[in-house]
Amino acid sequence: MKKYLSSAVLIIFLTGLTSGVLLSQTGQDVLEKMIDAQGGREALEKIKDTTTHATIEIIQMGMTGTLTMYQKEPDKLRMDTEMMGMMMTQAFDGQTAWMDNPQTGIQKMPEKAGTDFKRQALGNDSILNPEKYGITYEYKGKEKADDKDCQVLEVTYEDGHKVTIFMDASTYLPYLLQTTGLNEAGVEVDVENILSDYKKVGEIMVPFSILIKQDGMEGVRITVVEVEYNTGLEDSLFEMPE
Repeated sequence: MKKYLSSAVLIIFLTGLTSGVLLSQTGQDVLEKMIDAQGGREALEKIKDTTTHATIEIIQMGMTGTLTMYQKEPDKLRMDTEMMGMMMTQAFDGQTAWMDNPQTGIQKMPEKAGTDFKRQALGNDSILNPEKYGITYEYKGKEKADDKDCQVLEVTYEDGHKVTIFMDASTYLPYLLQTTGLNEAGVEVDVENILSDYKKVGEIMVPFSILIKQDGMEGVRITVVEVEYNTGLEDSLFEMPE
């Protein structure tokens, strides 16, 4: 379950809007359109922390629960999942990735899982100033995704990890994110996040429905209930208990 959840974090911060033909544009050009679409640089810079409340369904297991995600700029993240009366926590405090699992207790994440979670903890500043984080964006042209015309942007992180964003050509809102991740057995698989039901929260566009697939099979469905900004999250919320 926790591997599915780690994959999901990618979806909260990457959104885009604005139509137009991009025959000769660069990745930076498209990124600027995404920033404008999400609410603009000024609006994003105002956000210091984000709390997302959602329901979560593990489709193949028929299990449902609640998910609360806390993100604090620029690189702190915590995810609390409650399911079947049990709570699981995953977090990155800017230095250490850790988890609290009812079966194993509190411990540091394995190296690869920790690296993935650290990457996913990056917030709005990594979009506004990608060069600070060694992130590059490359425009890949137009493609279809599920019969939807899309503009495609490839994101490469400092560690070489790639995410491909398929943006609805009519709105520039991301429709599909493609990347790789680990399944519950620790094996690398293809991961797709399908984003829909966009709503405006304050000045920011947020997808309220996220379907996560692994190797083409539906795995997790997340339905956002509420998003809160700037609630004053403390650093201690993200720190690993002693």
